[in-house]
Amino acid sequence: MRSRYVLFATLLVGIALAPAANAQQSRLIVRDTLGLGHLSALCPLLGCSVLHGAGDPLQQVFVVSPTNPLDLGGLLNILLAQIGITDVEPDQLLSLAAPPLSFIPQVLQDNVPTDYYGTLVWNGYLSQPATSIVRIAETQNQYNVSGSGIVADIDTGVDPTHPALALVLLPGYDFTTNSSGASETGGLDHSTIAVLDSSGGSPIYVSPSLASTVTQAAATALSNPQYAGFGHGTMTAGIIHLVAPTARILPLKAFSASGTGYLSDVVRAIYYATAANSRVISMSFSFSSSSAAMANAINYADAQGVICVASSGNNGEAIQVYPASLNHVMGVASTSDSDTLSSFSNYGSQVVWVGAPGENIVTTYPYDNYASSSGTSFSAPFVAGTAALLLNANPTLTPTTAANAIANAKYISSALDHGRLDTYLAVGAVTQ
Repeated sequence: MRSRYVLFATLLVGIALAPAANAQQSRLIVRDTLGLGHLSALCPLLGCSVLHGAGDPLQQVFVVSPTNPLDLGGLLNILLAQIGITDVEPDQLLSLAAPPLSFIPQVLQDNVPTDYYGTLVWNGYLSQPATSIVRIAETQNQYNVSGSGIVADIDTGVDPTHPALALVLLPGYDFTTNSSGASETGGLDHSTIAVLDSSGGSPIYVSPSLASTVTQAAATALSNPQYAGFGHGTMTAGIIHLVAPTARILPLKAFSASGTGYLSDVVRAIYYATAANSRVISMSFSFSSSSAAMANAINYADAQGVICVASSGNNGEAIQVYPASLNHVMGVASTSDSDTLSSFSNYGSQVVWVGAPGENIVTTYPYDNYASSSGTSFSAPFVAGTAALLLNANPTLTPTTAANAIANAKYISSALDHGRLDTYLAVGAVTQ
């Protein structure tokens, strides 16, 4: 993994001086080396209040809300002038996004129950093209690996009752409500729960980017923009489980059902995952501006031996996005079933470590359903799951040796840096 962090300070003034679009976006992430007591005493004098800490082990990073949300830039500059305060940045409001689904894959109709490491799953989930492309079954059988350790999945939460996932899920945490558990079904209204919890039907489009086996009534209910991100976390967790079925999954909810979430909640989730002894962190999101707070959290996780993986984004450009472009993160691009770079995927060594299948992927969806979607969001968990296979083969693996092993990929294009993920080559590299 290359050193590719771009200093956030060069962007800070332009961002900070722009008026906040609404009060929800008017928050700051502040590092105060003198701690909470100092910042709590200082804030009332400067026109702000401390909402909560960001979870860093030194207890120096906090989320601050201004009294006047329209003067965010002024508050930022005043805070930076105070003794003890070394970093201030806007608490960005992030959004999950996915490209249109080109078609509904036929395997999404294959609902034949099949045993998968002690759990019944749909055969279409196991037999989809992506599994043979990255050689999952071949790797599991040849090297006797099925995943170990804890994989933290920072996303919209997960359905804790899904039959395919229930046995490997840990309780997790919801940073959007500051509460234990990470169920993504808690944000649904009762009528939507009722139609989702009923028997599913034939695969249909829920949105332009998602098809699922839900009923028409459920699809109609989920078309509401407030549910734009619903199911995303259960889907990414399902891909981790597909690759590494005996690894434990720690769901960390940093995004709401609408698909929006604060940068600070992602930062908190990284520190939480590290403290919870996660060996891998999977991050299926990207945003355009770098962040000192996130870079510090990633650096801390890496120093504790945590393997960090993130999606490379769906802009279809050779650009930097974060956290994929940060040092100590493996950025993952999307590839097609014909082993080409997906048209929507970002590319280039500044954001990509390897590629992985990301088109028309079939995976788990809330309420015992399955779904299909495309995007680098669904490529990254293939690499995160592979990291859990590597840990099964060699528990003492470091983030650097894991990245080097995953770099043993199939070359298909220079746009993918090291190539397209091959689980067999990756695990073989740590068992020789």
